[in-house]
Amino acid sequence: MATESQTGLEVCEMTCEHDEITSKLRSLLQEDEIVGMAQIFKALSDPNRVKIAFLLDQGKELCVCDIAALLDCSVATASHHLRQLKSSHITKSRKEGKNVYYSLKDHHIQTLIAMTLEHQREKIDHA
Repeated sequence: MATESQTGLEVCEMTCEHDEITSKLRSLLQEDEIVGMAQIFKALSDPNRVKIAFLLDQGKELCVCDIAALLDCSVATASHHLRQLKSSHITKSRKEGKNVYYSLKDHHIQTLIAMTLEHQREKIDHA
């Protein structure tokens, strides 16, 4: 049974471990997968990078100048955020003439953006 401690945290009143459940779940923990997942969330932890991912989801492909204009920031700042997203395998780029165009890397990222937005909207609707 959980109870609220003096610190405001809910904790179990007695320490126990449900070996059947924890041993099965422990075997599912693959450190490299968990670290990779954390890197995706870390890359998306900045509101400007989430904006970029959302804009790319909606616009499909945008050049660096368009992203800078939409974020009301410099091309250098937009490029910095895009470089971080690309190094985290969230975006991909292609060069056309003198312009560089970015898009989301794959449908998994599109799903992550859509599900996160849906979750946020439900949270607001039920507040």
